[in-house]
Amino acid sequence: MAKTKTKFVCDECGYETAKWMGRCPTCNEWNTFKEIIIDKTNIISSNNKRQLKKAKRLMEVDSKDSDRIVTSMNEFNRVLGGGIVKDSVIILTAKPGAGKSTLLLEVSGDLSNKGYKVLYASGEESESQIKNRANRILKDKMDNIWLLSDTSMDNVLTSIEEVDPDIVIMDSIQTFSLEEHNSKPGSPVQTMECANAAVNVAKNKNRPRAIIMIGHMTKNNEMAGLRTLEHLVDTVLFLEGDNEEELRILTPKKNRFGRTGELGIFSMEEDGMVPIENPSEYFMTRREEDEVIAGSAISVIKEGSRSIIVEIESLVSASFTPYPSRIGECLRKDQLNTLISILEQRGGSSLYDKNVVIKTTGGLKLTETSVNLAIIMSIVSSIKNKGIPSNTVFIGDVGLTGELKKVPSIESRINEIERMGFKKVYVAADSLKDNMKFKNIKVIRLKTLREVINHIFFKNK
Repeated sequence: MAKTKTKFVCDECGYETAKWMGRCPTCNEWNTFKEIIIDKTNIISSNNKRQLKKAKRLMEVDSKDSDRIVTSMNEFNRVLGGGIVKDSVIILTAKPGAGKSTLLLEVSGDLSNKGYKVLYASGEESESQIKNRANRILKDKMDNIWLLSDTSMDNVLTSIEEVDPDIVIMDSIQTFSLEEHNSKPGSPVQTMECANAAVNVAKNKNRPRAIIMIGHMTKNNEMAGLRTLEHLVDTVLFLEGDNEEELRILTPKKNRFGRTGELGIFSMEEDGMVPIENPSEYFMTRREEDEVIAGSAISVIKEGSRSIIVEIESLVSASFTPYPSRIGECLRKDQLNTLISILEQRGGSSLYDKNVVIKTTGGLKLTETSVNLAIIMSIVSSIKNKGIPSNTVFIGDVGLTGELKKVPSIESRINEIERMGFKKVYVAADSLKDNMKFKNIKVIRLKTLREVINHIFFKNK
């Protein structure tokens, strides 16, 4: 008779050891180790089965990139690379109250309306709670949605066999547990084993299904659980947004079937998540052509395949403390301090006794260097209390020397502002080829920050 193999796994962090320990050396928690039996026979038999599968020549493998479930929500499709791949596993995480369940219930209703079967399994909410939300946001799109409110992963797997859905939604993966494991729901062991079971269901060659899981988020704004969970799934989505604001931004941190730079932009309203199809209009204030407001400047950011116009607002005020405030709600404080130093040294503005506050219309985060020129120009506008013409855009980085630097995808950015009706754009002198022309917008190429300031506030009256 073969000897039973066992191992001990920490419930808190997933650390494994051959012997029981009172304190985990990784997370320093006490009495968290649970004994797990390793079925050596099954491991050997499964290894033998794997050996029967032969390698294929790459050119003989069928490609299923086009085999996607496309929703009516273009912003959701964009983030996934064109739709939901039929045998994929997706995990969505966000802060409590951001709208994870609302978004996926809307996706369920949309796919139900297209004839797909959806199983919505929730370990957090009761059936009546989910039905009340569905009555508010789905209305008559419930024909092909099956609902299960249970924390048993075994019951979820049974329901999948009975209902035979095309899409399975699990809310959330940390609330489910398998009976064969003694650890509590949410522990690394249960979370990983439940996720593995979900992956096996999704990757079944005879009946592939798309599975979308919701994952909890920690206080550090990271997905709860082991990093192995992120490696296991095909796509990791983050839904960003504060409960007090309407804006919600869906971003892929990992995507095996598309690019990770895309953004899905939504507005959280009473009827649910509403996609923002034209974000350039959403992120700027509409003004008359001759109307100017001090402290405002326009730029263009590139998010994935899409160019988005963004309005940057600055407020410069006198400081009555030894250390003036530097507040950037939309960018890193180090980036703001660097740009202020460049403006002081290369732009001839003194800010040592001034508070500087920066924000964007709509609360969009600024991570690209293409907005640096616009940030500086908005600060200069606020200092001088003179507005910049509302039909003017700034696209470019600014070096420590005060020279303007070119940014990537400049042509597509200019095409977007031309489409939106802007008449003038300032860029670095070497940004465009000499033979590149635009019909309805004037491109002004300058070399330094000082030239831009002079051109806006002294020559361009």
